[in-house]
Amino acid sequence: MNYSLVEPYLNLLDPIHSFLLCRTPPEWVKQASLAENLPVILLDHLHCELKAAQSAALLLRRYAVNKDHGQTLLDALQPYEDLVYRGIGDFQQLKQSKQLSHALQAAESQPYADEIIDKMSRLIREELHHFQQVLEIMQARDVPLYKLSASRYAASLIRHVRTYEPQALIDKLIIGALIEARSCERFAALAPYLDEDIARFYVSLLRSEARHYQDYLELAQKLSDTDITERVNQFREWEAELIMSEDTELRFHSGVPVHA
Repeated sequence: MNYSLVEPYLNLLDPIHSFLLCRTPPEWVKQASLAENLPVILLDHLHCELKAAQSAALLLRRYAVNKDHGQTLLDALQPYEDLVYRGIGDFQQLKQSKQLSHALQAAESQPYADEIIDKMSRLIREELHHFQQVLEIMQARDVPLYKLSASRYAASLIRHVRTYEPQALIDKLIIGALIEARSCERFAALAPYLDEDIARFYVSLLRSEARHYQDYLELAQKLSDTDITERVNQFREWEAELIMSEDTELRFHSGVPVHA
């Protein structure tokens, strides 16, 4: 175990640990750090980076950008989706694909559209860059791409989203904050048990993931006419229940492995 890599980031992690109602169970860390389980952890991490970018793009298309720039978002994500879901393309083609580089135009009459665009477009760029980094690590270790079922984590949280606006958007932003915070906490929990290359990569992600969760929460509060603390606390409880309950499949956001 090598805790020295994480120590410089302890101050950064303090707000994360305060926000989340529980730490990752040691049983999960033990299973996730086993060499034979590293391929599934890396592959699920790859999927998580893409899903984070997709979720941010969906928020932008629905709540912030005009129709033409909504297509720009779809075009930027397509090479990544083709590779993961359809087996089309490769790493080199991905690096050469069209990136989300130019400014997105806000749709009219959307509250805080400019701020949503600023935060979510930056998040998309970072998540897709992280995707490429994970894919490069997988290729260096001969970890193949294959279909992997998603954990129940995100889907279970989404079931609690309200069906009317702006509350639906607020709930989605709160969920985004929790997913980013949990990812940050798990990178830090897992890094000391991994080989140095992957450990350093996971530690390098801590700062951006910590900022992402704060961006989501700030947007959620700005879009609400009332204080969202009670709603956030409810989602924190639901999230902790998922993390502390048993899971039959090991995934990056899964709960306690039943075989531990």
